[in-house]
Amino acid sequence: MSVEVERFPIAGTFRIARGAKTEAVVLVCTIQDGDFAGRGECVPYPRYGETVESVTAQISEMADAIAGGMTREELAERFRAGAARNAVDCALWDLEAKMQGRRVFQLIGQNAPQPLVTTQTISLGTPEEMAREAGRHASRPVLKFKVGMPEGDAERIEAVRRAAPNSQLILDANEGWTEHNLEENLRIATEFGVALIEQPLPAGRDDGLAEVSHTVPICADESLHTRKDLVQLRGRYDAVNIKLDKTGGLTEALLLKAEAERLGFSIMVGCMVGTSLAMAPAILVAQGAQFVDLDGPLLLARDRNPGLLYEGASVHPPEPELWG
Repeated sequence: MSVEVERFPIAGTFRIARGAKTEAVVLVCTIQDGDFAGRGECVPYPRYGETVESVTAQISEMADAIAGGMTREELAERFRAGAARNAVDCALWDLEAKMQGRRVFQLIGQNAPQPLVTTQTISLGTPEEMAREAGRHASRPVLKFKVGMPEGDAERIEAVRRAAPNSQLILDANEGWTEHNLEENLRIATEFGVALIEQPLPAGRDDGLAEVSHTVPICADESLHTRKDLVQLRGRYDAVNIKLDKTGGLTEALLLKAEAERLGFSIMVGCMVGTSLAMAPAILVAQGAQFVDLDGPLLLARDRNPGLLYEGASVHPPEPELWG
């Protein structure tokens, strides 16, 4: 098993409430068995205490476990959810599919995946900057845009809506709102027809969501990693955002989705800023989801080749040469 650090420049600068970045730094895990090789990509995320070095070390530790015959299910029991386990888990799925001459969707008992309508994400900026970017993508059926600053979010929401009057809007506060501005921001979001709000309050300090009227559905992102988090989210959130870099791979993501649906949550499937290799397994999870946010490669100056086919607002399932 090997791991490689790869860097992909972002087209411009991608800003959220916590900061900005100009490149996507990803790790690619490759697991070789004879003539067959499986790959998985992950994005180390500082918000969750991850670095390139720490994730690389975790993948190396998993390599020893896999060499000893540990299965995906045993990996999930021994190693914590996060980027490292995601890369290894997805590489194992890819390897198994190649060795069996089948597709991963067949291994998990799904029908052939279909193209999905994905969001186009607009990064945080001034209301004028965000309006210009929204206007460029106003023909897209779904726009997601970043908010979460102490001042100016009402103006950002109004500016994006006026620039894209016909698009469904999702806004993502990235834990940037407070108990003091939550209700006013919810009121503005309702006024301008926002369809979903992601993670308005910080994870661990989101009790207040149970005390306000959800005039717009609220989605857990940073507050959700695996199935064990779901019970405490009931009454606070209406939807959950499943990301493989949080769940620790496809194996847990599929189980999380099934349990979240059983508990009555709407499903959003999202991503970090990564390449098509990271999006490919998420497309299987996103089949039938109410919201799909798998536009990571569209934010890059270049994607890997071969990559996913993005056609208008649609993203197509991966070909075997990419993954699965």
